[in-house]
Amino acid sequence: MEMNQIRYFLAVCEHRNFTHAASASNVSQPSLTTAVKKLEDELGGDLFVRDRAGCRLTALGKLVQPRLQKIYDETRQAKAEAVRHMRLERVPITVGVGETIGHSRISAAMERMRKRVPQAEIELIVASSHELLSGLRDGDFDVVVTADKVSEDLYRIDILYEEDYKVVVSKSHPLSELNTISLSTLAQTDMLDRLNCEMRDTLHGTCADQGYDLYAAYRSNRVDWLIELARQGSGAVILPATAIPSDMGLVSKPIDGLEIARTVLAVRYRHQTTRSETNDLIREIMRTPA
Repeated sequence: MEMNQIRYFLAVCEHRNFTHAASASNVSQPSLTTAVKKLEDELGGDLFVRDRAGCRLTALGKLVQPRLQKIYDETRQAKAEAVRHMRLERVPITVGVGETIGHSRISAAMERMRKRVPQAEIELIVASSHELLSGLRDGDFDVVVTADKVSEDLYRIDILYEEDYKVVVSKSHPLSELNTISLSTLAQTDMLDRLNCEMRDTLHGTCADQGYDLYAAYRSNRVDWLIELARQGSGAVILPATAIPSDMGLVSKPIDGLEIARTVLAVRYRHQTTRSETNDLIREIMRTPA
């Protein structure tokens, strides 16, 4: 089965006429007809029934059309990507970002890089740590941004930045009037609990050691949902600095008596060659924001 056979078959499907399909394909009608006939011989039956109006698909034609369309589309996409790669034109930098990572610092770094290197393209995928590291080993990502601990034997690790945690509430929330928020105050507050926070166990453990239990009125693995609940005044959420939005309706406060911070890393698979564009992006993220 040759690609021109598939292309001519799809052209006839579109135009429902061999003459019009040949004209649209810039090929003579005999050549198109011969190619379609060879395809029918390979598939073992007629693909079209001709009539005065032109032609229509047979049952076999209807069966194979979506499959051949998929083959044709994927082949064209593969060729286009191969050409871009060989010419080093607009090959995307694929970045995997952990679900708990705030986007403000990384998005700003990406924009700075794009201004310096306008031809650069960046593909950003947000997923769980397990999915990201698995994809990194499979070559799906150039780099992964995470706060999880990883093996130095398998991965090349660069420290991007460190950040502390703050309490985020709406401006109408009673806690917004305080300069700092104590653990005892948090223990009397409806909390918005991030289930996938890598510091969650540390936070609850520290509170328990001091005799406090945090009550979670809401729980979610999605930061955006918890931020919206905080904006509505439903409770307080503890977030890393880069995950706190610049929002006129929200305020953030330090936690008195609790010093927790995390280190955000750029992780690359040691068995994968690193592109220069990836190094540029990592250095840009490491820069202290102006």
